[in-house]
Formats: sequence, C-alpha cells, structure tokens
Amino acid sequence: MAFQEFLARISSPALRQIAEHWQKSRGQGVMPAWVDLRPSAISAHLSIIWSWRYDPISDSFTGRLAGDAIEAVFGRTIRNTPMRDIFPPDRFETVFRRHKRVISGPAFFHGSGFVFLHLQQLGSGERIIMPLSDRRSVADGLLGATIYKIVDLRPDTRLLNAQEHEEWFALD
Repeated sequence: MAFQEFLARISSPALRQIAEHWQKSRGQGVMPAWVDLRPSAISAHLSIIWSWRYDPISDSFTGRLAGDAIEAVFGRTIRNTPMRDIFPPDRFETVFRRHKRVISGPAFFHGSGFVFLHLQQLGSGERIIMPLSDRRSVADGLLGATIYKIVDLRPDTRLLNAQEHEEWFALD
C-alpha cells in the first residue's frame, strides 16, 4: 500500500518509471539489491539517477554512481567519494539525515519544489529516494533520481529561504 501511495505522489513520468522498476526488481523481497536493478529497463533515465552505499560501522555514505545530469550539477563525480566531501558543511547534516532516514526506516522519500539548495544554483524539480539491500532485508544503499531545471538565482530572499517539500512513506 505504501508503495502505491508513494508512486501516486510522483509527477514526473521518468521518476515514476524508475520507481516502478525498483518495485519490480524487489520481487517478493523487502527491497531490491543493487544487482537486481536492470539499467536497460531504465536506460532513458540513467542521466538523472544517483546512488550511495551506506556503511553502518562508520555511519557514512559513499557515492556509488551519478548520471550525467546529476554530475553536471555537482561539477564532479560522486563515485567512491564520501558524502561529507560532496556537500558543503552547512547542508551536509540535512542531506545526511534525509538519506539516513531512508536507510533506517526503511522508507521512500519524495521531494518536490526547490532541489539542489546546497549548491550555488537553485534547481526546481522533483526527487525520489528508495532503499537498496544486498542482504534483501537491511538497507545498505540508496537509489535516487532527481529531475530538475536550474532557476536563475537573483537576490530574492523568498528564493534564498526556499525549501524542498518532503514526503515520507514506510516500506510495505
């Protein structure tokens, strides 16, 4: 039931297709493993996909991959890079807590509105984050996708205080 509620909140057809692939890939399990995903099934959307590995011992995330559109926003690859080294210190804790909540729930995340607030740019769009597990039951990774359009950032306090609208859905 929660997956259907999550899916119903997604506006972007590309993000919906990625979420549906996640659902199909998990089969009867709680969540899919990285190896269950089939890039060919979502090949048209690989540029907006990103993924992190989670290490419970160090309580940290390390980049697994990011598509071209995501790397363009960051200006670099996230592959094999600690999350702490990707995000500025003033945004790291917010991003880390969001990703950790997906792992800990486990839960689905849906965000919309202003995305990429942690950069010197402002993107308007939509984001999804879904857990992954190589053990099929305890989350140890994330699959996310973000669709966005960069907004011209002029000195406007309403934009500078903008937030992403967050919605959470427990795994069913």
